[in-house]
Parts: sequence; structure tokens; C-alpha cells
Amino acid sequence: MANTYLTHTTSTPTNSDKATLSFWLKRSKLSSGQGVFAQDTDGNDKFAFILGSNDTISIFQETAGTVDINLVTNRVFRDTSAWYNFVLHFDSTQGAGSNRVQLFVNGVQETSFSTATYPSSDVDFRFNKSGIVQEIGRYEGGNYFNGLLSHINFIDGTIYPASTFGSTDSTTGEWKINTSPSATYGTNGFFILKDGNSVTDQSGQSNNFTVGGGTLTKTEDNPSNVFATMNPLNHYTGQTFEAGNTVVKTISGNAVHQQFVSTLGISSGKFYWELKNHLATTSSSRIGISSENVISNPANLTGSDGHVGDDPQSYGYVASSGNKETNNSSSSYGNSFTNGDILMVALDMDNNKLYFGKNGTWQNSGDPTSGSTGTGSAFTVTSGLTYFPACSILGGGGESYQFNFGNGYFNTTAVSSAGTNASGNGIFEYDVPTGYTALSTKGLNL
Repeated sequence: MANTYLTHTTSTPTNSDKATLSFWLKRSKLSSGQGVFAQDTDGNDKFAFILGSNDTISIFQETAGTVDINLVTNRVFRDTSAWYNFVLHFDSTQGAGSNRVQLFVNGVQETSFSTATYPSSDVDFRFNKSGIVQEIGRYEGGNYFNGLLSHINFIDGTIYPASTFGSTDSTTGEWKINTSPSATYGTNGFFILKDGNSVTDQSGQSNNFTVGGGTLTKTEDNPSNVFATMNPLNHYTGQTFEAGNTVVKTISGNAVHQQFVSTLGISSGKFYWELKNHLATTSSSRIGISSENVISNPANLTGSDGHVGDDPQSYGYVASSGNKETNNSSSSYGNSFTNGDILMVALDMDNNKLYFGKNGTWQNSGDPTSGSTGTGSAFTVTSGLTYFPACSILGGGGESYQFNFGNGYFNTTAVSSAGTNASGNGIFEYDVPTGYTALSTKGLNL
């Protein structure tokens, strides 16, 4: 959401002592204080659900200068590749203090807190007070949430179990979303960001929200289908990630050639993705793939040098020359590429072939649908490994790659004219080769 936030002014609640809040969240930026939900009347009256600078969760409420709630988890939340489902119960009518505020993560109650202050009996929930402004995506006028939110349900006056909003998959054991929960929402209840970026209330209560600070970008990434992003946990110090970790960028003074790699890997099947460049004309940056063995070597991600194509299980396409490269040896391949070009990558792990394209044309007359033939001097990659989309940026600062793994955006700009195919999974600028799909949990299971 970056600097975007949502607001709504409440009416007289059905029950200010009892409420359920459920939402799905995917993190992007780590190690920074970020507000997810807040109510800030003044310095002495406030509520906040916060991702802390140490990646814990804090739930805080203050009334007339008295702290009613102060819960800080021992657990940290640093997974940027998955969606979390949080369910918060507030019920100050309960006898035991620890039952008055309960937090569930992916269906399991969180019970380990470094700080645990619970409200007194019959204390009002400030997020559901009459006439206050509910905020989503920031707190205290700043501290913006950086990530994705989906399927936000707020129920005024009733406690619903976590199983109302999700269930455990009998095969995978993972917590999966219930996209249409059955609930009586109450006067201030709402259901927004259902299957998209709409802030129009779907609960029937007409408690619509207003977008502030910018616009909400729609993304194909959702709790039912998690798309790859670039991984902020593996990178050289000083490089930055933006736009939900789909943009990687250098900073001046950090002109080194480490690899950025994706959160999801590929060991079988056929996958397609795109990148848009913001590169200097003479950049020797590279795009491509690297195997699990390559990225497990810290020197390739955080050391002084380890670009894409530097190892025998890493395969790159070089910006300045258009050459292809592996094991630090390059050969003639295609056209060079520079600022504004859109690159296409097709990885066929059923036939162990890798193809690169530029602005709608596959290089060296390659055909990603040619199977084991591997036309156009396609790379033949080592079989039996898991590969990750990767890039290396060598520049003086401000150079970037904008990845489209199927969300339909380069940074925050939608593709100009969506192509076809992708097996109904993802939106791309150019036509996706027949049989290929987006790198997402749905794509991995097609």
C-alpha cells in the first residue's frame, strides 16, 4: 500500500465491547514500524495494530491516557512470500483478562507475548467507538503499511472463530482462505478488499471506505494464488525493494554485481515472466536464472561479486552486449537491451530449455514451444535442479528492474495491452507461449 491508506467514520456500534477483525496480509518491507489498523483521536485515546520495527506484532489501546491493551508477540513475522491470516477477538465481557483480547494466526491462537497487558472488564474497543475515524494502512498520520491486504472483515458485536475465515487444507496442511464467510456484521461491520482493490463494503452495511494518499493498485496476488516476488531476505546490503518487492534497485555507492532472486523456484513445468528495465545505456547488468546451489552460496547474494551467469548452474542475458552467459563465459545470442525495454523469459523445465525475448520478439529466432529441440541457441540448463528467476544490476545508483510475474504491472503502471494465454493465470504485456504459465502457487500446481 506504500503511502496509501483507507478511512471510514463509524456510527453508534451494535456493541462496543465485542468485535471480530479478520484480514489477510502479505509483507513487503521488513524491519520498519508499520500501521495496519489504527484509531487516533488524540494523544491519549488511540488503538493500533502494528508491525513493529523488529517484525513482531503489537496491539495497543489507550483510553484517556490509560493503557488498556499492550500485547507484543515474541514471534516475528518475516515471511514475504506468503499470506498471513490474522483474526483478532475483542470481548471485554469475558471474565479472564487473557480471554478479552485474543490473536489467531493462520487458525492458531498466539499465546506467547513479551508484553501482555489486557483490558479491564467492559472496556470499550476504540476501533469501534461511535464517530471515530477508522484507518487502515497507517497510524499516527504516518508509519505506512508496506505490503498487500486482502479480505478485510470487521464484525461489530459478535465473536467469530478463525474457522469462519479459513480452514486447514487436508492435503497440504496449510491454512486456506474462505472467501465468502457467513457472518452478521452489525452496524459498523464491513467487508472490503474482497477479490480485488474495491473499498466498497460487501457486508451489506454500506460502510464504504475512502482512499487517501494515492490509489490502490489491483494485484493478481491474493491468498488463493500467491505470486512470486523478489526476495528481500537475500540481497546485498544497500539495495532496495519497492512495489511489493517486484522492483529491485541499486543505490549510489553500491555498484556491485550481486544477484537478486525470486521467492518461488521452478523444478518442473513451463513458466514465463517479464521485466522492464531502468538501466544506463552501457549497463552490463544481467537477467536470467540461478539454481538452488548457486543462491545457497552467500557470496553470490551478499558478497563482493557473483552475478547471474557467473556459475555453471546460472544462466544470464547481458544488457550491454546481448550475449548469453554461463560459468562466467559468454557467447553471441541476441540484441542488447537498455532503459525502457521489456524483456521476456521462458523456462521449460520439462525439456531443460531457457529462452529470452525483447519487446515481443524471441531472440535468435527462438521458439519456446519447440520442446526438446531448443531452437534459437536456447540455453540447455542442468536438469534435476530448482531454478529461481534472478537478475544482477551493476550501476552507479538508481538503476532497476521491474518484474511482472503475472500481476499485470511494471512497478505501479499497468501493462499497456495485455497478451494472451498463461492458462488463465496472470496478466502480461506480451503473448505467453502456449503451455507456459505464471510463477505462482496456482501455476506450480497446474
